Amino acid sequence: MKIQINCLEDITAAAQKFLTTLQQSGASTVIAFYGSMGAGKTTFIAALCHELGVTEPVTSPTFAIVNEYASSAPTVTEEAKIYHFDFYRIKRLEEAYDMGFEDYLYSGNLCLIEWPELIEDLLPDDALRVHITVYDDGSRTISW
Repeated sequence: MKIQINCLEDITAAAQKFLTTLQQSGASTVIAFYGSMGAGKTTFIAALCHELGVTEPVTSPTFAIVNEYASSAPTVTEEAKIYHFDFYRIKRLEEAYDMGFEDYLYSGNLCLIEWPELIEDLLPDDALRVHITVYDDGSRTISW
């Protein structure tokens, strides 16, 4: 599946389409976002969170590694929590174990992961792997 984003104004519609597709397919609650630095991973995740009813600011958890958001969308998960991870700064897989990453993964809550390449061995087999490709004109494709 692919979604084209031609400009920033398209991101809300892209997030809505992505979420609709996920809900219809019954996809995993673990979603790994792959893309180069500046590809728009955090921006797209922020759009997803806002579509799911998150009212607080959604920012990259680069230094905290994980941010937790409350969702007002009861269909997301029973507890309506969203976990947003950024593994850009980790140096060893053990750091993910030390923070209790597996507890988050198997909580049944939505887990949105930036820089999953660094913890690939910990991702469940059914994790949805989403790729963000940036083109010279600034447009992007979200594909999975």
